Amino acid sequence: MNPPLFGGVFEGRRVLVTGHTGFKGSWLSLWLLQLGAEVTGYSLAPDTEPSLFDALDLSSRMDSRIADVRDSGCLAATVQRVRPEYIFHLAAQPLVRRSYREPVYTFEVNVMGTVNLLEAVRRRGESCLVVNVTTDKVYANSELGARFRETDPLGGHDVYSASKACSEIVTASYRDSFLSLVRPSVVVTTARAGNVVGGGDWAQDRIVPDVVRALCNAEPVVVRNPESVRPWQHVLEPVAGYLILADYLSGPEADSIGAVNFGPNPDERHTVGDVVERAIEAWGSGSWVAPGLAGQPQEAGTLELDTQKAHEVLGWSPVWGFDETIARTIEWYRRYSEGSSRAEELCAGDIAAYCDASSRL
Repeated sequence: MNPPLFGGVFEGRRVLVTGHTGFKGSWLSLWLLQLGAEVTGYSLAPDTEPSLFDALDLSSRMDSRIADVRDSGCLAATVQRVRPEYIFHLAAQPLVRRSYREPVYTFEVNVMGTVNLLEAVRRRGESCLVVNVTTDKVYANSELGARFRETDPLGGHDVYSASKACSEIVTASYRDSFLSLVRPSVVVTTARAGNVVGGGDWAQDRIVPDVVRALCNAEPVVVRNPESVRPWQHVLEPVAGYLILADYLSGPEADSIGAVNFGPNPDERHTVGDVVERAIEAWGSGSWVAPGLAGQPQEAGTLELDTQKAHEVLGWSPVWGFDETIARTIEWYRRYSEGSSRAEELCAGDIAAYCDASSRL
């Protein structure tokens, strides 16, 4: 670890991470543990096999509560027991295609889960800093190719995107109606990240896990939307952003921060096809096919984020470019699948390398 990136901010602090058993939540929990935080997690059990949470053995290293954010009583009791100084809200149904199959569940988790958390914080009535993690897909996307700014209108064609936009509105409502009045203060904001990749994601219907599964089985990679543009970034980029944002919330101008985008540099504009080709190149073999879009649910063609606010207000900037991001991700999976390295060693190595690169920017 390179301490200057966070300078002991989280040392000994009580931190609650909802969604800690997920891909991004596991990376965040591991990093917080390395930073000396007292981490409690609240989430359903991992929904993939394997899972990064299990591979890192996080259940033995943190206070892990397996429960549902839709259970308002259980969530409130956890908040009351833990008395968190920081909350990172990542619990969600995070998949666009699943949201078409399970719309009610997606709205229940992504909207009412947010309501339940913020209500628990409101009723507790003690000082707390809350980062609600949403997505780049919260914006009303007219497919004009413009980079979305935090002040752009919210929307969402598919259920997942709409549910996350609703979570943003819920957060703003609670902040303006209730939480800004709580003394000692409760400060809450939202973080909108791009499409994250990195080792340890085994979810269905995500491009990198799909690519890795196909390559491991020596099968062609099936690509649904090869021309779609997404704000690709290594998982450590937004996770670092969440930590920096949480630290900022303790400062004198925290109430005015609002939502913040975290995404790649403006010149890093890449398609799904680019990801697949770079991944195959890094793997050393493989092929891909695009069978066409007939019968496929609608997904946005272009998503790009303006990250000027994160840079100017928080001092955050992307550390790794596209090529290094994909190369590191594929190397993580290669070494793990070969059994040459454990998940903790691989993740800790990436965190250390990221901190070192960040210190040299």
